[in-house]
Amino acid sequence: MEQNKNKCVLVSGGAGYIGSHTSVELIEAGYDVVIVDNLSNSDMGAVEGVRKITGREVPFVQVDCCDYEAFRKVFEEYEFDSVIHFAASKAVGESVQKPLEYYRNNLTSFMNVIRLMREFGRHNIVFSSSCTVYGEADKLPVTEQTPRKPATSPYGNTKQMCEDILRDSLAAYDGLRGIALRYFNPIGAHPSALIGELPRGVPQNLVPYITQTAAGVRECLSVFGDDYPTPDGSCIRDYIDVVDLARAHVTAIARMVEGRSKADYEIFNIGTGRGVSVLELVHRFEQANGVKLNYRIVGRRAGDIVAIWADPSYANTELGWKAERSLDDTLRSAWAWEKHLRGMA
Repeated sequence: MEQNKNKCVLVSGGAGYIGSHTSVELIEAGYDVVIVDNLSNSDMGAVEGVRKITGREVPFVQVDCCDYEAFRKVFEEYEFDSVIHFAASKAVGESVQKPLEYYRNNLTSFMNVIRLMREFGRHNIVFSSSCTVYGEADKLPVTEQTPRKPATSPYGNTKQMCEDILRDSLAAYDGLRGIALRYFNPIGAHPSALIGELPRGVPQNLVPYITQTAAGVRECLSVFGDDYPTPDGSCIRDYIDVVDLARAHVTAIARMVEGRSKADYEIFNIGTGRGVSVLELVHRFEQANGVKLNYRIVGRRAGDIVAIWADPSYANTELGWKAERSLDDTLRSAWAWEKHLRGMA
């Protein structure tokens, strides 16, 4: 059966946490999906999870997006008009230790996507950006007009640089449309518990560390600082359910495919609009799941900002998207996924 090019999306980094959830939501919205991933920080289990949830034999190609010639073969083989680009290294701390690796991987892979889109006449791209581009904002909540601050890590800098590359490319090359989604802190898992966040080694993100502590994999959760100028002294973030985040990508693709974009380059904040402190999240997890966490307060962690959360009103009204899942439901899904991984009842 011949594919409808306008209804097919290439998902680079589609075996990763957000990429796998987005692939599911795309398929359930009627799109065909081609997943590309080099599996350097992901697992084939996520691709199998996507296939099981959707009942579709989703095409998967193991390729490094930095390898231009190998990546080019994907464009030759598959007919798609849209790309969602997730493929990137993403650990802030590691990026400080390995800056050249982060610049090479994150920038080269993205430039290759745009080069190949131009060569093969593909038109629409969604870039996976981040609220890290705002740094320590002077005013909260942040809007799309909030000034970007100098990045505090090479990882954050690559997000800013890729946004600039996208903006400049869309201004220079006719026929390309792009949307950068600046998302906040994705957490949770698919309601099926068949896909979720799967960190390699010690988790760098809060919720996987919480769930691994609850499962007995980690002895104790460290809360970095209780002396910040916040109501309970811990940092505040905007935690968004990964399925809600995935649906934002589907909405962004539809906006471009259906010709509703108001400019060749658009930016949207993807968050809930509510700041939640680290300690509040810990207690909410305990209450939602009926478990007790072993945690301790330790010193502040270098590079952590005090607080950030989104003003998502522009995405709500203009993109036609909003976060829907409750924080408790999200935390229950995270725990269900962890139990699934560990074979716990």
